[in-house]
Amino acid sequence: MKIKFNKRYLHIGFTAFTVIAASICFYYLVFHGDRFSAQVDAFFRIVSPVMYGIIFAYLMTPLVNGIERHLLIPIINWKIPYEYRDGKNITSKQKKYMRMLSILLTILIVGYLIYGFFSILIPNIMKSIRSISYQFPYYVQNLTSWSTKFLADNPDIEKMVINFLDTYSEEFTNYLNNSIVPQMETLVKHVSLSLISVLKVLWNFIIGVVISIYVLFNKENFAGQAKKLTFALFNTKTANQLIKDVRFISDTFIGFIGGKIIDSIIIGFICFAGTSILNMPYALLVSVIVGVTNIIPFFGPYLGAVPSAILILMVNPLKCVYFIIFILILQQVDGNLIGPKILGQSTGLSGFWVIFSITIFGGFMGVFGMIIGVPLFAVFYAFIRRFANHLLKKRGLPLETNQYLNVKYIDEGDVFIPKEDIPIESIKNTFLKLGKRKGSVQPKKDNDSKEGEK
Repeated sequence: MKIKFNKRYLHIGFTAFTVIAASICFYYLVFHGDRFSAQVDAFFRIVSPVMYGIIFAYLMTPLVNGIERHLLIPIINWKIPYEYRDGKNITSKQKKYMRMLSILLTILIVGYLIYGFFSILIPNIMKSIRSISYQFPYYVQNLTSWSTKFLADNPDIEKMVINFLDTYSEEFTNYLNNSIVPQMETLVKHVSLSLISVLKVLWNFIIGVVISIYVLFNKENFAGQAKKLTFALFNTKTANQLIKDVRFISDTFIGFIGGKIIDSIIIGFICFAGTSILNMPYALLVSVIVGVTNIIPFFGPYLGAVPSAILILMVNPLKCVYFIIFILILQQVDGNLIGPKILGQSTGLSGFWVIFSITIFGGFMGVFGMIIGVPLFAVFYAFIRRFANHLLKKRGLPLETNQYLNVKYIDEGDVFIPKEDIPIESIKNTFLKLGKRKGSVQPKKDNDSKEGEK
């Protein structure tokens, strides 16, 4: 006996199962969020080497492609005219060896750059740290004498400082004795655990590099499999749109992060040159701090300038003032000249949305969220804008935002009604074609409309 399935009941059952499962997940998230968060953290700890490998491969892909396109293919096709060197006549065996060589050259270049950077940086930083530790009493004495002289020259400020110390000195002493000192043992324990975590991250980093080699070697195959699965699961139009969206996300991220790294390197070199010319103490250490924190958009320059200014303040307060002025000028040059030239319109976000994305993602994911928050929010913003434009286009309404600035409401004929202080003739012609395209009948001019136009 052949059993016939009713698709309608099958869809109803699947929908009911999905609703019940979603309700259970929602209940679990609300009332057992800590357990869910712990499980998510454990999952990410397990898959972190794979994630590192995919991220490394993604970041090194432009260099691998550049080496193949501009170095290896011309070498293999040196007998072929330049305009025909497209790589289509290369055999599969040659492509295999070419990919192996390009990956090897990429790893050597990146490894040499990292080694050269840290081989120069670490000895100078250690030298600066030792100098700070040895001369710290002198710095404290120098800062104390400078502050004493400053307060002596300004008796009003000295009186305010004395009143402040008299008011809060006892509270600060109690806080120091009751909170800070008992937690020193816990602090030491956390430092030890942090060192173990650093070793684990280093081990995951090594495994991630190995995984990235395999990903780079088979990146076209992985991309083809992903496209194949996409076209199998969705219709052709949806699959094409999904592939287009993935390319947009990739271009947004690689354009912003790559450009921001280059911008930060340039700012670090400029800062080192400027601090060296001004004879600032610990010029290299300060430049590294400013350059690294510059990767964080908007807030990064200030995050790097604060500890650097404090470090210079302990040596020479006057040079600290010069350093703050120099950093303000440098950040203005970066924000108005260097940054726009390198990044261009890679995100398309205004200043408000940049601050918004950094604040939100930084609050959820810390420093990492502050770095990737801007391109990630730019992707969300682009998708929301495209969805809104799609709906407006279906309704026959204009897509430009400036068309809605002086609109009071829209009547049923899709004719925009402006505010009272805006003449109707100033925007009537703008939407004349819109009304004709929708087939709406333009109202006849009566006496009231004529008087309104006058």
